[in-house]
Amino acid sequence: MTKMNQPPVFCEKYCVICKGARAGNYLSKALQNLELTLLGKNGCFWGKARTRYYGVTPDQNIPDDFYTKPALDDATYSRKNG
Repeated sequence: MTKMNQPPVFCEKYCVICKGARAGNYLSKALQNLELTLLGKNGCFWGKARTRYYGVTPDQNIPDDFYTKPALDDATYSRKNG
């Protein structure tokens, strides 16, 4: 498995701002909205990796059906993302 296909663990499990905002913490949501405004819709480096891997921005939860979808292999990923 290449690094490109590994899940972005930091944003999902350890980032105080993103994890707190997804859990509904008011202060974390405010900080995350500021971050998304300043850095763009995908946020920081880890947020961009999370968007690329899960297909959702850092302020959204992972879709329930994500783990039931078949995984993309390297050839499919290359064709899809040019």
